[in-house]
Amino acid sequence: MSELFDEVDEEVRREQLKKLWDKYSIYFIALMVLIVAAVGGWRGYQYLEAKKAAEAGAVFEKAAELSEQGKHAEAEAAFAELAAKAPSGYRTLARLRAAAEAAPRDAKAAAKMYDDIAADRGVGGEWQDLAKIRAAGLLLDSASYADMQQRLEPSAAPKSKSTFRHSAREMLALSAWRNSDMTAARKWLDAIAEDGETPPGLRSRAEALQALLPPVAKS
Repeated sequence: MSELFDEVDEEVRREQLKKLWDKYSIYFIALMVLIVAAVGGWRGYQYLEAKKAAEAGAVFEKAAELSEQGKHAEAEAAFAELAAKAPSGYRTLARLRAAAEAAPRDAKAAAKMYDDIAADRGVGGEWQDLAKIRAAGLLLDSASYADMQQRLEPSAAPKSKSTFRHSAREMLALSAWRNSDMTAARKWLDAIAEDGETPPGLRSRAEALQALLPPVAKS
């Protein structure tokens, strides 16, 4: 008798499953098709992105070769073209290299190119900070200390953890010294000295500059 009941239960379950399949199979099949299509689309996207990156890498290398050969105008044009259509990673690198190629020809124009990168939030904080440092380096001899402060002070603040804070402080110290603001120069040289992570070479340069400052007047 128990075996009979088991057979009946099994038959009932099969009948229920058949009804469910007949009712919902179209949705299940559609879901499977969508999953396969999504996976295929993602794989296709990955392939296209890898292909674009490889092509951009080849163009970047050729542009770098032009630079090494001293063909800076051609290299600048190649990097600028790459920056206009390359994937995001290579686009940022190409923009930085285009500015570097322009620097010997026109420092102010190159600084403007770096400023544009620094203002572009889409490139990421580290690249923005690097662009700020590069622009400031090009303008160090001509810009006022106030201009350099505006450019670099956020990265150079004592509590800043910016990767480029050491370079920013050195540039601010140099700018203050060249603009005869010895108080400001001493402030940034002290910040360099007090930061235990200051690179040895930069620390030595800061100590040499500090030796050139006039002694603090005693009250």
